[in-house]
Amino acid sequence: MAHIEVLEGVPGIRSLVMFRPETGKHLYELAQVLLRGESTLSEAERELIATYVSHRNNCMFCRNSHAAAARCLYGDEANLVDEVLADVTTAHISDKLKALLNIAGKVQVLGKEVTQQDIDAAKLLGATDRELHDTVLIAATFSMFNRYVDGLASFTPTDPEAYKEMGKRMTEKGYVLPTPVAS
Repeated sequence: MAHIEVLEGVPGIRSLVMFRPETGKHLYELAQVLLRGESTLSEAERELIATYVSHRNNCMFCRNSHAAAARCLYGDEANLVDEVLADVTTAHISDKLKALLNIAGKVQVLGKEVTQQDIDAAKLLGATDRELHDTVLIAATFSMFNRYVDGLASFTPTDPEAYKEMGKRMTEKGYVLPTPVAS
């Protein structure tokens, strides 16, 4: 049960942005730009970064919903999501994406954990300044989202099927502010 009075049964961040749409609008717009906007990183890769950070933060709602979106986007390679969550070092993803996930993991702990060597290693593997910027911003943003969702104890479904539907919706519609329900 959420720590504040939100619409019952609405999971995760959706209930919180419906509670305060004037702030939620900006959070959703940021998520839309970061995860669906123009980028040389694929939407699947960006969802994977959000999933990885949420996993490291132990935020079940964000991890499960963004993992579901990443699986939808990866299609036939959906198993890559579970490989990364099990062990990023052995996952069948590019070395560049491993380097970016390493940076995202360090941001999840503390931004100052990212070293010039981490940046140089990612650049040697082909990461651009824009990709580095967006990786850090996704990691920082999802650390905030994770703390928002868990800090207010928003509803976290336990049924894996619920997340499949969320992933499909996020893949098809992106991040749009849910319509408030009249009380």
